[in-house]
Amino acid sequence: MQAIRSKRTKPEEMLAKALWHKGYRYRRNLHTLVGKPDIVFTRQKVAVFCDGEFWHGKDWEIKKQKLTSNQGYWVPKIERNMARDREVNYALLQQGWLILRFWSKDILKNLPDCVSQIEAALMRRS
Repeated sequence: MQAIRSKRTKPEEMLAKALWHKGYRYRRNLHTLVGKPDIVFTRQKVAVFCDGEFWHGKDWEIKKQKLTSNQGYWVPKIERNMARDREVNYALLQQGWLILRFWSKDILKNLPDCVSQIEAALMRRS
């Protein structure tokens, strides 16, 4: 478990580098914002999260049934992560932020599409 990273993950790095090479400037893991978004465009108020599928519960109802070991620990942990994501989204929306959440595998498989979604959001907010 200690080898699992919470920031500077491979998908986050790929997305950040692609945005930087396109000329976009951002902040990383901004501590003053609720939830410490992975990538933050402060002027446009756009927060980008790169979520891992397991930790943030992608297709959770299906995957929950497949957990075989230590269900008593993992089920509440993942469900609390999902609830925290909803709380963070609500808090940031109340402050006027636009939130974009990408699954890490979507970033790895389709990076240009993720970058174009962020670009579109930045254009709308400029």
